[in-house]
Amino acid sequence: MMMKKVCAVLVVALMVLVEVAPMAEAVTCNPTELSPCLGAITSGSPPSSGCCQKLKAQKPCLCSYIKNPALRGYVNSPGARKVATSCGVPLPSC
Repeated sequence: MMMKKVCAVLVVALMVLVEVAPMAEAVTCNPTELSPCLGAITSGSPPSSGCCQKLKAQKPCLCSYIKNPALRGYVNSPGARKVATSCGVPLPSC
């Protein structure tokens, strides 16, 4: 259960990083910042406002998350894509 949560957080973090990378100004890329999105990614429930805020804040980091072999699968997962879409955060093409 804990591993699923960590994976989901990483996926969301990757999504955010990919989108915001060109606009980032001193963002600390840390996939665990996306932990508020874990439930939405794993259960399919709507993301919370806190999740969306974190996802938008991590947007500049998404490309680095997607390029990381350990995180790529999470960021590109159907649940993570759904959360990103619900939060209005497009996934970048890196």
